[in-house]
Amino acid sequence: MAKDKVYALPNVATPGRPVIITDKCKGCNLCVEVCQVDVFIPSTEKGKAPLILHPDECWYCGCCVHACNIPGAIEFNWPLQQRGYWKNKATGKVSRV
Repeated sequence: MAKDKVYALPNVATPGRPVIITDKCKGCNLCVEVCQVDVFIPSTEKGKAPLILHPDECWYCGCCVHACNIPGAIEFNWPLQQRGYWKNKATGKVSRV
């Protein structure tokens, strides 16, 4: 019996792409397992970063970032409305998340 090929086509990447996987990712796929809305799917190549299949469905819950063993392997591109900022009273410098 022949095996059927399965194809996964990711959504088109937009400038507001919420989840960014950096070059630090080692392909452990913990983020795939904990994501509540299935934004990721495992890569077909072992040791490669997972594919971001549905970036627009991200809830910004942070489960993938907290489950990841490598700091900085997953980054969020927060919408402007959700970015926190604060002002240092002494210097007047404004810092953003």
